[in-house]
This record gives sequence, C-alpha cells and structure tokens, in this order.
Amino acid sequence: MNSTAPFPTPSRRRPVTLGRLAVAAALALSGLAAATLPAPAQAAAPQFKTQAPGWYRLMVGSFEVTSLSDGTVGLAVDQILHAPAGRVAQGLKQNFQQTPLETSVNAWLINTGSRLVLVDAGAGTLFGPTLGKLVTQIRAAGYQPEQVDDILITHMHPDHVGGLAADGQRVFANATVHADKADADYWLSPAKADAAPKEVKGFFQGAMASLTPYVQAGRFAPFERDGEIVPGIRALQAHGHTAGHAVYAVESQGQRLVLIGDLIHVASVQLASPEVTIAFDADEPQAAKTRARVFAELAKEGSLVAITHFSFPGVGRLRQAGKGWQWLPLDYSSQLR
Repeated sequence: MNSTAPFPTPSRRRPVTLGRLAVAAALALSGLAAATLPAPAQAAAPQFKTQAPGWYRLMVGSFEVTSLSDGTVGLAVDQILHAPAGRVAQGLKQNFQQTPLETSVNAWLINTGSRLVLVDAGAGTLFGPTLGKLVTQIRAAGYQPEQVDDILITHMHPDHVGGLAADGQRVFANATVHADKADADYWLSPAKADAAPKEVKGFFQGAMASLTPYVQAGRFAPFERDGEIVPGIRALQAHGHTAGHAVYAVESQGQRLVLIGDLIHVASVQLASPEVTIAFDADEPQAAKTRARVFAELAKEGSLVAITHFSFPGVGRLRQAGKGWQWLPLDYSSQLR
C-alpha cells in the first residue's frame, strides 16, 4: 500500500449503515445467484474423475527438472514388507492409509540446456493397466520421446525399464541407455534367468525385452564405477536393492538433486523404521545399510531428493528424526526460479 496516498476524510465519506449493507449484500447475492445457479430443470454437470497430466517442474541451478508420473499401483505392503508384527499396520493407520497401498511410480526428465536426460522409464505394459503413462506425460510437459538424448536407469526392475520399448521397438529412438554393469550382467543374463525361481522369471523377461532393442542398436552404455554420465549428472553406486542399483546426483550452479530410485518404498513405515526391508530387495541387509548411509549423507547436506515411490511428484528433503527420518516435501511453486 502506498503510505503517501490520503484516505478519504470523514466529511467526504458516505455513511455506511446496516440497512445499506443489507441492500448491497442482497443485490450481490441476487446477481450471483442469477449468474451461477442452474435452472431447476437443468441436470448437474457430469463428474470427470480423471487427473490433470502428471508432470511438475522445478529448477536445479540452470537445469530444468520435470517430475513425471507413470501412474500409481496398489501394493500389498502388509505382505511384502519385512517388519516386526504390527509395525506395518501401525504405520499405515498413523498415516490414514490402508493396504493395498496406492503407490506412485515416478520418473524424471532433465533438460541441462545441452542434453535431455530421462531418469528411469516407467513400467510400460509390464506392471498392469494403471501404469505406463510416461510418454503421455512427456508430451504433456512439452517434449517428445525422440528428443531424449540419454536415459539413466537406477535398476532393471520392470517398473523402471518397461517403458523403454514397445512391440520390440525402441520408444526413445535417439537415446542411449546407461545403467550399472552389475545390474546388466544380472538381469540380461539368460543363464541367471534360467536358474531363477519361477516367480522371478518375469523380471528377467521384462528387462531383456526392454533393453535388448537398445543393445542391438549399439545404444546401451553400462558403467562400472561412480562417475559423470553427462555433464552435471553423476552416477553413484547404491547396491543392495539390486546387484547394480544406482542413484544419480544432479548438480548445477551450487544446487543439488539426488534421484535415489528404490532405496525406500513405503514412507509411512520405512521412514520411522529404516531397518524394514521389502521383498523386492535382492540383498536385504545390504539394502538397509545402503539406505542408512545415503540417507545420512543427504540429510547432512540438505540436498533435494527425488524418490520413485513416494507420492507424486516425489521431491523433498530428508531430516533425521531419532533413529529414523522425516520427509519434508518440496513446497509447490507456480514459478520456476
């Protein structure tokens, strides 16, 4: 407010009475009613029951990062989390949740200014009809699949690689796929697939179907150690959930975002009890140790964190809370800074 602008003097003001206020209110309400209320015989507008396109944008230094929703899927977390009796039920109840728990599957598109980089590729058709929306979201966010230069895979479970291929063809025709060699050596091995239990064979088949078109086209580049994949984005080994699970650190102009893949799945249980593991962990003790190490580093640094299976858009910070962690979601912003 401009402090120098004079208020009207009392002599120039028109007296306000309850009668005048009542008349004004009646006029306003009558006009509003005439403008907005439907005619008595008019049917109610139909409900759409659909969400807006699932993408959310933020800036990390000069890098534009778009969080993408591949959809959600119900998980029977009471059956797949390995926790003391009652712990899962307690965590769900405290957070007003129930099982099966509707769980997000998120991916990220990073425009560095010189490269367009996708981190994870969603489920495609490998994980049921409620997922597989990634390409739709990429287009809704203003990009096209053929514009993607590089795809960084945290690990080769079907909800992270299924969107790479469709009908045996590369969905991202001009992209090179990067993943930890230890994961590739495991999930792309016919011998390991043959020796795997029946209930796991589908994971091998999904990984092979998704990656083989890129391998055959010479567009698969595995890495064996920590290091920069593209300028400003580094791969960091975080094994345990799978043999070659990796996280990716995005850094620009002194700002940092770390995309941690599946180091954690169920916020309402595993934040307070980080020792709780999940049936999808290949090496459960190692997965818990890796989570503890990485979370401690992230909390100390105050880095932004992107998590695949936290509620979309899955970006926030971690803060230590006793023996566990607290999740601080990123505030919504309508402007990129």
